[in-house]
Amino acid sequence: MKEIDKLRVLLPHWIEHNGEHAAEFRAWAERAGPAKDALLDAARLLEQANARLESALHGLGGAPAHGHHHD
Repeated sequence: MKEIDKLRVLLPHWIEHNGEHAAEFRAWAERAGPAKDALLDAARLLEQANARLESALHGLGGAPAHGHHHD
């Protein structure tokens, strides 16, 4: 498998994995007391990273990981 083909397979997995972590961070933020804002910031950063990963996937001719983007 060519490196680019492998990346087209890996990117959707990474995007999904990041999305799962962002959701976990948001769920835990409500119970995190003084760490709430840091967890919410981390979730936003993962969503921003996913937007960049989706751009990379699109640039490689891959299908979008899901139907919407996070900014």
